[in-house]
This record gives sequence, C-alpha cells and structure tokens, in this order.
Amino acid sequence: MAERTLTPLRAGGAFFEAPRWHDGRWWVSDFYRQAVYTVAPDGSEDLVVEVEHQPSGLGWLPDGSLLIVSMKDQRILRRDEQGNLSTHADLGAFTQSPLNDMVVDTEGRAWVGCFGFDMMAFADPQLAPLMRVDPDGTASLAADQLMFPNGSVITPDGGTLIVGETAGCRYTAFTIQSDGALTDRRVWAQLAPTPELGPLQEMLPKMTVAPDGCTLDADGHIWSADEAGGRCIRIAPGGEIVEEIHTPEGLGCFACALGGEDGRTLLLCAAPDFLETNRRDAREAVLLTTTVEVPHAGLP
Repeated sequence: MAERTLTPLRAGGAFFEAPRWHDGRWWVSDFYRQAVYTVAPDGSEDLVVEVEHQPSGLGWLPDGSLLIVSMKDQRILRRDEQGNLSTHADLGAFTQSPLNDMVVDTEGRAWVGCFGFDMMAFADPQLAPLMRVDPDGTASLAADQLMFPNGSVITPDGGTLIVGETAGCRYTAFTIQSDGALTDRRVWAQLAPTPELGPLQEMLPKMTVAPDGCTLDADGHIWSADEAGGRCIRIAPGGEIVEEIHTPEGLGCFACALGGEDGRTLLLCAAPDFLETNRRDAREAVLLTTTVEVPHAGLP
C-alpha cells in the first residue's frame, strides 16, 4: 500500500463540503460561510455565489447551469452561465429536514439526499427519502426508508446509482431505468453493523464507519470520507476497505473527490467537527490533497 502524503491546498474555511472538479478547478460548498467557491490548483479561492440557506451538493445541467442544494429551505437552486440564480425545484413536500448531498447525471437528473431529522438539535434520527429532480425541475420520490442518504455516485455507464447511508454504515445501490426510476435495491457495501434507530446520542457510538461525501474511481472502488473514523477510505465492491488515509490530528474528514487534469488528485474536506455552533465563526476547515494511482470515473 502506497504511503500517502497530504498537502494543504486551502485553509480558512468554515466547513467545506461537496467538492467537485470541473472546468480545471475545484468547486466546493462552504456550509457556514453560506457560499459556493472555486479553488484553483494553486489554492487561490474565488466566490461563485452566496447561498443564504446553506449550500451543499453541487452538479451541472447539460446546458452548463450549476445546480446547488440549498439545505435549510429544501430547495435546489439553479445558477445559469450568466450568473442568474433561481429556484430549480422545491423539495419541501418530501422532507422538512435539511437537504444534503446530490449527484447529477449526464441528462440533468439530480438525486438528492436529506438528513431526515434535525441533527443540529440532536433530535432522534428518522428514516429519510431520496428525491429525484428532473431537468425541468419536476421533483419526485426516488426511494425511501434510507438512513441519512448522503454522498452518492453514478457509474460511468449511467446505469447504477450508489448512495451512502451515513447512519446505516453502508452503501446501497440501485439500477437506474431509462425513465429515471430506481430499481433492484441492494447493499453495495456493508461497512459496519447498522445501528437500530433510537436516540442520536445512543446511535452515534454505534456508527463506527459513517460514509459521507464520496467519489468513484476507474476500478469501481469508492473513496469515502468516514466521518466517524477521521479518515478517507477506499472501498471495494462488497465492502472491503482496501486503503485508508487518516486526516491530521484534530481534524475529521467529511467529503472527498477525485480530480485534477489526470483525475488522480484526491481532495479531502477536513474540519475539527461538523457542528454549526462550533464552526460558524471559526475558520479552521482545510482542503487537503494527495495523489493516487487510479483515476476518477463516473459522476460526480
């Protein structure tokens, strides 16, 4: 197993999430600075757009418009290439909990996860829906009974959606039908025993591997931020963890992405924790990079 050296790319964030490589630079949401930024390979940062109700997942429509998850008001925003911001979809009919990460396919269909409960208030976890937003903004229920659907990937052939269930300690796969319907639900990787639903304080110690933001490589493995373990892990189909990269002491890992010109740069989003009360006024989040052998594949 290769030794990995993590190199700081950008410091001074509040809480980086949903990293994507697009048009020769990194795109990231910062929850608590309430904005989307680009970060160049030299580490310089530019503001793309402010998002009042907290940005998360990012993706692009075929026409080049940027889709942005607006977490706290359950909306998907659309920023066109002229910089105009509008509501693409309102998902308030499906959940009143914060929205989460998102993956957008080549046709412009977006699959969006959500918390399912008020995590920042330490409410009891509940099963949650996964939603689909079609290119025209029409929203529908894609799947239900998920345990905190989070980072997701789509395979290069566009035929499989793999969804990380943070509270379920697993990845769940679906076959994507031509009309966007999800079928053939199955466990892609069981990383640890799935805790029974209960009070959050009782569940947290049992979430021993908690998949968060993730990215797919050309071998069909998933690199996943393990927010419970302070590491980024590479997972083979079936669930074997074949590599792990620990973040520096005092930092957790909450998202990752493969990118760079050759697709072999692995970017990690790291911060001391995810709690809004701790992160909102602090500037301790960092972006870290390392180089891996197998390049990016699929989406995002």
